[in-house]
Amino acid sequence: MTRTGDAQIHLVLVHGLCHGAWTWFKLKPLLEAAGYRVTTFDLAASGTDTKVIQQVTTFSDYTRPLLDLMATISPTEKVVLVGHSLGGMNIALAMDMFPEKVSVGVFLAAIMPDSVHRPSYVLEQFLERTPAEAWLDTQFLPFDTKNDCEVSMLFGPKYISSKLYQLCSDEDRELGKILIRPGSVFIKDLKEASPYRKEGYGSVKRVFVVCNEDETLKNEFQEWMINNNPVHEVKQLKGVDHMPMICDPKQLSACLLDIARSYT
Repeated sequence: MTRTGDAQIHLVLVHGLCHGAWTWFKLKPLLEAAGYRVTTFDLAASGTDTKVIQQVTTFSDYTRPLLDLMATISPTEKVVLVGHSLGGMNIALAMDMFPEKVSVGVFLAAIMPDSVHRPSYVLEQFLERTPAEAWLDTQFLPFDTKNDCEVSMLFGPKYISSKLYQLCSDEDRELGKILIRPGSVFIKDLKEASPYRKEGYGSVKRVFVVCNEDETLKNEFQEWMINNNPVHEVKQLKGVDHMPMICDPKQLSACLLDIARSYT
């Protein structure tokens, strides 16, 4: 069992947009076999959560399962927060609210905000730099056609196959197509939020993990985010797509174990 002081090292894994806790099904046993405590869960309206995305009106509501978990963490315990894809935004909010409970935030091919601009800034940059045709068969629908509201997203089979899971097995690709659910980036809500605090989110150590064959968050954009908000360390996974926990869980496990040992 791997411990720091008298406490077992605790990794909290946060999934990305349209996905759920199920995405960690290959990685979690590897980390636990190495002696780590690992927590996975569904964000609101994700995975097996009973809500639908139209019932989730704010980004905080979407993140509530993570925030509730962080509230239960002992004041004497620090966790390793790992956010994948849009999950980077979720862990940033948790780091801002509970900086004393996080030893390091790991941004795994993730959207990484800064503590200067509004939380929506990096997301807006990503959306502006992504041409409409790049989304292929992804569906975008307003929550409510009568009101100015958030927009839901659902990745289409073509997008999943060529942009998300292109280096995964055929079986894993099919699993993704079956299990993904509509989600949202909550851009309207995040545009109205205050920047994350320098003494909150900005005070916690961060590591960015680059996936070098990522067709969703391209390498140039991953580099732009790192330059926009420099991190303590950059790691690179080779030969993996946007879903490293499914594409190459052993390489990702070794990377996260190295980070956990270095920062706890």
